[in-house]
Amino acid sequence: MGAEEKKLSVALVRGPIVFGAGSVNNEATPAIGFAYISGYLRSKGYDTIIVDSIGEGLNVTWPFKKYPGFYCQGLPFDAIIASISKDTDVIGFSGMFSGEWPVLRDLIIKIKKHFPHALFVIGGEHVSALPEYCLRDCLALDCCIMGEGEHTFYSLLESYRETGKIQGVNGIAYIDDKDNFVQCCTKPPRIDNIDKIPWPYWPEGYLEKFWSAEKSFGISSKRDMPFMFSRGCPYQCTFCSNPVMWTTGRYRVRDIDDIIKEVRYYIDRYNITSIQLYDLTAIVKRDWIIKFCKRVLSEGIKLNWTFPSGTRSEALNKETLKLLKQIGCNYLVYAPESGSPNTLKLIKKRINLNRISDSVLEGKRQGLTIRTNLIIGFPGESWMDVFKTLIYGLKLSIKGVDEVPIFIFSPYPGTEISQDLIDKGEIALNDNYFFSLTSLNGDYFSTKVISYNLKMNARLLGICRFIFNLANYAIGYSLRPNRMLRTFRNLSSNEAGTVFEHRLKDMLRRKSFDKGE
Repeated sequence: MGAEEKKLSVALVRGPIVFGAGSVNNEATPAIGFAYISGYLRSKGYDTIIVDSIGEGLNVTWPFKKYPGFYCQGLPFDAIIASISKDTDVIGFSGMFSGEWPVLRDLIIKIKKHFPHALFVIGGEHVSALPEYCLRDCLALDCCIMGEGEHTFYSLLESYRETGKIQGVNGIAYIDDKDNFVQCCTKPPRIDNIDKIPWPYWPEGYLEKFWSAEKSFGISSKRDMPFMFSRGCPYQCTFCSNPVMWTTGRYRVRDIDDIIKEVRYYIDRYNITSIQLYDLTAIVKRDWIIKFCKRVLSEGIKLNWTFPSGTRSEALNKETLKLLKQIGCNYLVYAPESGSPNTLKLIKKRINLNRISDSVLEGKRQGLTIRTNLIIGFPGESWMDVFKTLIYGLKLSIKGVDEVPIFIFSPYPGTEISQDLIDKGEIALNDNYFFSLTSLNGDYFSTKVISYNLKMNARLLGICRFIFNLANYAIGYSLRPNRMLRTFRNLSSNEAGTVFEHRLKDMLRRKSFDKGE
């Protein structure tokens, strides 16, 4: 290979998990985004390495001394830097979660001091929502990748390799020499034929570390495989940042043949026990999911299938739920978000509560473990709307739904609601705001929250969440004592029957690392 054809050396770096003291709701999961990026680049001849702070430091926690009250799970900064090859040309970062941005920014700045000549690139949902803010808040970055990253990152690498420049690459944003923010697209480019995207590349021994530490997205079994059926979401809920990452309404689902081939490869290669779906909305089309389930049955594939991301109910009637149970589905999460029709209309959540309730209870009749996610405190909600949601949750718990967690609304960057609050001056983009997204409103049982509803006292909102979360789990365990036995059994096993069990195990197994940043 001639000098002009030499590929760049690329490192993909993921920072640690950030959480507030006592939190039980932070999960360590394999970096499926980086696996897809790496698989795509390798198919084009690039040799990539993944430096995953989380994967290399599972259960290792340490205080971030710069930010009292906050902790990290994963490798400390110096260990991350030591894992990056000295001859690396391009370092790519994952900026998915807004609550981790201050720590990730500090990590990037520190790495830049050791790699001053490398090109620093970042992608993910957070930076797709706030590209100019991130570039100006972290001057160590050279550019952001907007939205879906595989092809855009490849195009960026080719341009930089051939010309030494990044300007003009569709799908990126940067600050030019005159301090102007430049965004090379009106909206993030999409890959229309997702069946052409190479399968994720998992480095040797990478997944085994998560399996040994019993880490997974939702509930866990011995060898859970991250997987995706689709990309994007056809809906436009005002509290979701899907439009800035995947563009409005553009939902793409994979070909069933390609899915089956990938699943069979993982069975042969890794001896997996479960498929865990990371999709935003995995089940949308009834005909597709019926066809898929029948194909799995005809192929004789014996696995657990879990859907830990919140899905909808339109495609989940008795027929589809029965088929899901038959193929081995053991965990299904619904996302009704609210028990108030007024709130559902306010947030543009186009669902029918009666229909989703029927689907949830049918799922229980079919023997599935079911979780429903509910949120209170949306801007514009009344206390009556909140009360309706809390009562709706209690009814689901009484009727046997395994988990009914109540969350406090948080305005994530890139959502319609957050932009409205920014325009009104009710949100200031700063570290305190970002940390609030990970430490306060996301914790199941904390009563210290932030209210973005001017009608609602934050403390009272937090107390409501605490009481009803406690009540929902108390009802579930008291009415069904076998769940208590299952939880005690699973705390000492390599399985978890619910997300609560999994997070509780995570908290109990954390190992304190005295040296903080």
